[in-house]
Amino acid sequence: MKYNRILLKLSGEALMGKQQYGIDAERLMQYAEEVRAVAELGVQVAVVIGGGNIFRGVQAEAFGLDRVQGDYMGMLATVINSMALQSALEKLGTPTRLLSGLTIQRVCEPYIRRRAMRHLEKGRVVIFGAGIGSPYFTTDSAASLRAIEVEADVVLKGTRVDGIYTADPEKDPTATRYPQITFDEVMEKNLNVMDMTAFTLCKENNLPIIVFDMNKEGNLQKLLRGEAVGTLVTMNGTEPNLDPKHSGLQPDLHHSSPASSGQQA
Repeated sequence: MKYNRILLKLSGEALMGKQQYGIDAERLMQYAEEVRAVAELGVQVAVVIGGGNIFRGVQAEAFGLDRVQGDYMGMLATVINSMALQSALEKLGTPTRLLSGLTIQRVCEPYIRRRAMRHLEKGRVVIFGAGIGSPYFTTDSAASLRAIEVEADVVLKGTRVDGIYTADPEKDPTATRYPQITFDEVMEKNLNVMDMTAFTLCKENNLPIIVFDMNKEGNLQKLLRGEAVGTLVTMNGTEPNLDPKHSGLQPDLHHSSPASSGQQA
């Protein structure tokens, strides 16, 4: 595999499938199957999923609600989606752990960096729910931050389009796709990849981003096998030189607090 440890960012809206809201069971199982396949190949997989199919924090002000309250409601929506994905993965026999930025003892482990890394090393798919646990930060920001914290090799942003284009390909038929692009070019061209906080985190920590079509069956596995899928964003627009730094990483967890949700370490 080209990458040893990945952070997969999924859109909550994508879980709707052909529905107007909620979770489409067929789409959920498709995503779970894609993740299971790469996890069984030895790739360490962490996942952040949005909550836009249920509630988005920015909707709060339109409803006359407090923005902070709305953001916390959005975080809880991501936990619902995370629980659904966890259940789907476990139905396929994939060991999974759900870690939350908010303390919800009965359903999630609290987020502890060392514990998350230990789960990854043991081959468990780690799902990060509730964003970073603070308002005014998107799940894109949570994905970038968690990827940096667990020393992921790349952030994979699964969308419904197959990369970054010169314009919106759903509106402009003349739009062309970039196979590779630099962080600076994305900012200069004002291309919509992630929110600026999330994108800047990746840029400052030299963490590559790949935007690809998650809805096309087998794309995730092709990408990890090194095939040209999606658009790669790096500091210089070329393939990163990866150091196999995670193969022997063994953090000491003797002083970590025990899981409070009943999920074993």
